Amino acid sequence: MGKVFRLFISGLVILILSILDVVAQNLSGAWKLVNVNGKPFTDECIRIYSETYFMFATHKTDGAFVNAGGGTYNANGKEFTEVLDFSYSDSAQVRKHLTYSFSLNDGELTISAKEGGNKLKETWKKVDDGSTALNGAWRFGARVNDEGEAGKRRGADSPRQTMKILSGNYFQWAAFNSETKQFSGTGGGTYKLQDNQYTETIRFFSRDNSRVGASLTFECKLDGTDWYHKGKGSTGNPVSEVWEKVR
Repeated sequence: MGKVFRLFISGLVILILSILDVVAQNLSGAWKLVNVNGKPFTDECIRIYSETYFMFATHKTDGAFVNAGGGTYNANGKEFTEVLDFSYSDSAQVRKHLTYSFSLNDGELTISAKEGGNKLKETWKKVDDGSTALNGAWRFGARVNDEGEAGKRRGADSPRQTMKILSGNYFQWAAFNSETKQFSGTGGGTYKLQDNQYTETIRFFSRDNSRVGASLTFECKLDGTDWYHKGKGSTGNPVSEVWEKVR
């Protein structure tokens, strides 16, 4: 009886983990906000999920930056909990646990919550089912010198981070300090990966709206869980960096 019970519990744990994994995979990708509390959303807001991390940004159709946030999340049944690493609009929300109800139905994500007695309901449409070798969340590791050697890595324990998240076609990066709750900047848009060439087209940039529309191409090399890229940044200065895959 004891053996049968242990097998039952083991099977139940595997089933629960499988369900959570399916939820995470279904959320993974890029989603566009189309409706808030029954009204069409007219600005552009894209939310990108990896298996454990997410970011979103809102901007006007001309690229003018409006808002952004991001951090970790955990899905459990019909609810998920977010812990923000950064928030442009409300730094007081950083490091708090925010729980939302959600449902998935044929490429449509509905998120609902109560905020200060007010009900919030958002509808998101999946806009990216693509996949590349860069899908997921990445943490800035270090600068790389002319000899191809990386400097001392910042590491996951540092509160000061620069993160980047990519779906099959969309990307967003953000720089922040989760301890002081300081937001330093964010940018994003679409990208293409072909052979060893990574090209991103900027659709918003919180620090400088004049960069919107620019395309930047980098040499791209993947080495295990490291992503090396080298080229010129939005200011025209040389960039050579290594990023670490976030599991």
